[in-house]
Amino acid sequence: MNNLKVLLNGIVKENPTFVLLLGMCPTLGTTSSAINGMSMGLATMAVLICSNFVISCIKKLVPDMVRIPSYIVVIASLVTILQMVMQAYVPDLYATLGLFIPLIVVNCIILGRAEAFAAKNGPIPSIFDGIGIGLGFTIALTLLGGVRELLGTGKLFNVTLYSEDYGMLLFVLAPGAFIALGYLIAIVNKLRKA
Repeated sequence: MNNLKVLLNGIVKENPTFVLLLGMCPTLGTTSSAINGMSMGLATMAVLICSNFVISCIKKLVPDMVRIPSYIVVIASLVTILQMVMQAYVPDLYATLGLFIPLIVVNCIILGRAEAFAAKNGPIPSIFDGIGIGLGFTIALTLLGGVRELLGTGKLFNVTLYSEDYGMLLFVLAPGAFIALGYLIAIVNKLRKA
């Protein structure tokens, strides 16, 4: 399988947020701004790339009876490392994302890609799959966060584009996440069918 095709597959055809509708908890919970969405997407992508690589390397060593628990141990170890690195080097971002960082362990995107792709392919294609799915997730979270931030506060990446007085508070709050996500999914579906 062509590595570029695997990479693009995760961004377009199998986008975890807009097409597969996976990982909705961090998608809706962390996208109050474009920076938060992008940061959560990049954190998930880092774990996804590393877990895909490790799992594709150890797939023949792990018996079928303990396959899923073994994958979860690998993912949990990588998330713990990520959590400690973020806490040490970007404490403000770590405090903002809070509980959603440890929840990466149970993110169905990561375990799903481990089972569906990394366990069946070699290390290099698995890395490209991790990059593609991770980029698709990061783009989706950044776009959703950007729409919510722009409509809710008049800012984009914390740059003021218009007065906050004209912003719609609804989009900063939880219901705004559902509304914005629904419209973005509809737009993506329309573009994919065109």
